[in-house]
Amino acid sequence: MVQPSVVRLDGDLTLDTVAAWLGRDLPEGSLAFDFSAVARVDSSALALLLAWLRRAKAGGCAVELREMPPPLLALARLYGVDALLPLAA
Repeated sequence: MVQPSVVRLDGDLTLDTVAAWLGRDLPEGSLAFDFSAVARVDSSALALLLAWLRRAKAGGCAVELREMPPPLLALARLYGVDALLPLAA
């Protein structure tokens, strides 16, 4: 089994910081987004995540989300998109 490339997110994922993350190049192939070092989130973090998921799906890449912050999961539930999130077991 091929291990996914891990993208480690850190700090705040808020309106002030998400644009910098969105502009980053992502590794090719399967991806695992690790949120374990994320301090704060707002709804723009969810927008970033959905943009990355769309990009990965368009490229035929598998995605796994690791250590999702509870506030981000709560936002996903609030907006009704939690079923779209490929959470790690």
